[in-house]
Amino acid sequence: MNFEFSFDFHFSFFALQVIWAIGISMIILGLLIRLPYTAILVIGAVIILGHNSLDYYEANLKQQPEWWYSMLHMRGTYKLSENRNLLIFYPFLPWTGLMLLGYCCGKLFTDVEPRRRKKILLRTGAAAIVFFVALRFANIYGDPGPWSRQKNTLETFFSFMNVQKYPPSLLFLSATIGPVLIFLAFVKNTGGKLSKIISVYGRVPFFYFIVHFYILHIAQVITYLARGHSVAEGMKSVPGVLFKFATPGEGYSLVAVYGIWITIVIIMYPLCKWYDNYKKNHKEKWWLSYL
Repeated sequence: MNFEFSFDFHFSFFALQVIWAIGISMIILGLLIRLPYTAILVIGAVIILGHNSLDYYEANLKQQPEWWYSMLHMRGTYKLSENRNLLIFYPFLPWTGLMLLGYCCGKLFTDVEPRRRKKILLRTGAAAIVFFVALRFANIYGDPGPWSRQKNTLETFFSFMNVQKYPPSLLFLSATIGPVLIFLAFVKNTGGKLSKIISVYGRVPFFYFIVHFYILHIAQVITYLARGHSVAEGMKSVPGVLFKFATPGEGYSLVAVYGIWITIVIIMYPLCKWYDNYKKNHKEKWWLSYL
C-alpha cells in the first residue's frame, strides 16, 4: 500500500494507514469477542464518546509525543533512519471504538425483526445527527478544531462541518455514521436493484481499495507528465508531500474531482463483479476470503 500511494521505489516513508488501523482494531476485537455483548457495546461507546478528552492533553504538549501515543491518538512522523521515516496517519483508538460498535450493530441484522430494526436505525441515525449539530454548535467538546463565523453563510457552514478525520473525532463519527444508519433503515432488503449494485462493492472491499488507488495513481502520473513534467521531476521528494508525481498548487476544480470519483466508481463495478464471481466459483481457495 505504501508503494501504491507514493510510487516511491526508495520507500522513504512507511505510512500506517487505514489497513493498519483496521488490522489492529480487528485484533483488539478478537481479544474482546468473548466478553458479554453489553460489555463490548459499553467499551466501544466509552471510546467513541471519551477519546476527544485527550485533545486537551495534546493541545498543551510542548514537543512531539512518543511513537506509541501517536499510534493511539495523534498523527506524527518519526525517523527510522537517515532516509526512512514512519508516518502514523491513522491512529487506531477511535477506529477501534467504531469497530466495536459496528460489531454490536450486527446484532440488529441477526436478532431483530425488520420493522423494529428499521425504527432503531432511524432513531439512532437521527439522534446521531441531532447530537452532532447540538455539540458542534456548543463548540466545547468533540473535535480539536472549533468552528467560527465567517464572512458569509456558506463559509460559516464549511467551518461548522470542518471536523477531524485523522483520527476521527466524535463529531466526525456522528456526522457520518448518523446518515449511514438512516440509509440502512431504508434499504429494505438485498433483493433490490440498488442493494445488489452496492453489495457487489461490499463483498470485495479490499480488492476495491487496492485496485482503485492504482487506477487513480497511474492516472495522476499520466496527467502529471502531460502537463510537461519529466519522470525525474516526478520522483523528486517535495517537502510535506507524501506522493510522488505531484506538485503543490496543481490540480483540478472540486467539480472535476467529483467527476473523477464517480468515473472511478463506475470503472470499478465490472472489475469488482468479476472478482466477486471469481471468489464464488473458487471456494477451494480459502485465502480469497481475506481479499
